[in-house]
Amino acid sequence: MDEAPVEIYTDGACRGNPGPGGWGVVLRYGAVEKELFGGDVGPTTNNRMELTAPIEALGALKRRSRVELYTDSTYVRTGIMEWVPKWKANGWQTSARKPVKNVDLWRALDEAVKRHDVRWHWVKGHAGHPENERADQLANRGLDEALAAAR
Repeated sequence: MDEAPVEIYTDGACRGNPGPGGWGVVLRYGAVEKELFGGDVGPTTNNRMELTAPIEALGALKRRSRVELYTDSTYVRTGIMEWVPKWKANGWQTSARKPVKNVDLWRALDEAVKRHDVRWHWVKGHAGHPENERADQLANRGLDEALAAAR
């Protein structure tokens, strides 16, 4: 995997927490860009949408890739880098022996990450970062389209 990395920018959105939600992704490989988005009429949570975005992004890659993944969610970044290994060792329970919240999505993200070489980055949300702003717009588009389809 000596080729250039795929850059992925992800975001999730929720109106009300819980409420209807959406997720958005900007994928970039060299000069090629792809946008992905989706939504859930809910009720869902912001954290579930933040987790769905990288799952969908990594799942869209056709072959094993080197990935630079950018999220404005410390929940996602800290979770995948620090908490997931501990939860797996504890049978998907927290250190307080409680079931892990959103375990279905954490398991899916863990599986998606295994198929790639992923480096995780945090970016400040709503701070003018162009790709993060685009991912946020896509997440809101996914939310709006899910609501429109449900009418």
